[in-house]
Amino acid sequence: MVCVRERREGRETWNELVTLPADGSSEPRTVASGRDFYAFPRISPDGRRVAWTCWDNPNMPWDDTELRTADLAEDGTFEGDRLVAGGPGESIFEPEWSPDGGLYFISDRTGWWNLYRREDGEDRNLAPMPPSSPYPCGSSGTRRTPSCPTADRLPVPPEWRPPPGHARPERWGAVGSRPPLHVLRPVRAGLEDAGRVRGRGPALPNQVVVLDFTTREVEVLRESERTSIDPAFFSVPEPIEFPTDGGREAHAYYYPPTNPDLSASQGDLPPLVVHVHGGPTSESTPRFELETQFWTSRGFALVHVNSGGSTGYGREYRERLYGQWGVVDVHDSVNAARYLVDGGDADPKRLIIRGGSAGGYTTVCALTWHDEFATGASYFGLVDLEPFATFTHKFELKYMHDLVGPWPEAADLWRARSPIHSFDALSCPVIVFQGLEDEVVPPQQAEIMVRALEAKGLPYAYVAFEGEQHGFRKAENIRRSLEAELYFYSRILRFELLEPVDPVAIENLE
Repeated sequence: MVCVRERREGRETWNELVTLPADGSSEPRTVASGRDFYAFPRISPDGRRVAWTCWDNPNMPWDDTELRTADLAEDGTFEGDRLVAGGPGESIFEPEWSPDGGLYFISDRTGWWNLYRREDGEDRNLAPMPPSSPYPCGSSGTRRTPSCPTADRLPVPPEWRPPPGHARPERWGAVGSRPPLHVLRPVRAGLEDAGRVRGRGPALPNQVVVLDFTTREVEVLRESERTSIDPAFFSVPEPIEFPTDGGREAHAYYYPPTNPDLSASQGDLPPLVVHVHGGPTSESTPRFELETQFWTSRGFALVHVNSGGSTGYGREYRERLYGQWGVVDVHDSVNAARYLVDGGDADPKRLIIRGGSAGGYTTVCALTWHDEFATGASYFGLVDLEPFATFTHKFELKYMHDLVGPWPEAADLWRARSPIHSFDALSCPVIVFQGLEDEVVPPQQAEIMVRALEAKGLPYAYVAFEGEQHGFRKAENIRRSLEAELYFYSRILRFELLEPVDPVAIENLE
């Protein structure tokens, strides 16, 4: 076996590659060390070679990574460690060997993550096309490609390619041309199961399916969950592009309010929920998500914003956020709301913004420095960036050096981007959610904001959950948070609820 090992002593952490016999007959042997991070160790089918990726702080794996290979000796040691691909300005992940010994990997050397095969010292792009891999490597177990590719060239349906002469690649080729409603991802499997993938869509739970690439027939093997909800209640998203600052465009998925049992009064525009994903270099996709349908089935319009910095739109789009976190993401969220208001899809007086973690930070920034939103919800969001310059887990320790600036040289900028120092400008109600065992964004961050809201006399609610960490896991807490948020909005925006929910204590409401 070849695997990644992490060792810790106090606050020091070391990552390395080790080999060990599968029967456990001897201790692990360190075979690669000295780099900050390692991922994707893969042994060739003949057992003679091994490939892996590695990178160093302050880079993230979607910035600069290296693909390396070595000969694997019988005693488990590496011989002839050599660089195959990657380096500054190139992100590589998921190396994989094919049965014939070919080495495949994903690279964004063109600005878009595509699948390559290494042959005779040359790399061949098997499917040149703009759409990227859904999102970058955030953990060692991430998989986006089949477990054993064999094709010399991957077929790309013509409708997925950008039109001739199309100068600016788009997420789906031409908007609406590539089916945006079903996302397929491969499942790691044995050679006989290479056609197994995982699929999902806005009204389709996660499924493990067998996909026949010749006939396009799909056999469902297992579903992640079953629901008795009538599909007529599911809002179908529309991918939108909207103008934003600097003469650029940003991306989002718009979900209209959908409930066949309800009808709006003539001229009555729906409240709009602007949802900001975490990450912040992550991406919202049109997947099965009952939380989204919770809002749209109750008369809300909802937009999932893929602001500058989001994955899925190429490296240039992703790097818009570098040095601009708290600016680009905020402006894109504000401009998404303005775009839908201008198009007659939302009530300008009932705009809401919500998000968790990095999305919570964007939410708080928008509520502090802009006046478009009537209220919002921060789920374990950051309000003071400075503690994270030196206190967080190793993987993200230098993350904000790119997003904000190097520490301590850019300490003034870190302070300026921290809403804690601008809460005098905050003038709208907020509901705050926090897990009390969160070690990524500690409860102190939420408590700082609660104290500021109390000091200003603004209506607020604070809902904290014992035993929850960074992202709520218990079903009862997830349900409670959504119902508390809905109740909070009903009191702030003054509308009647269609079903009773347990109230949440709102301070300074009168």
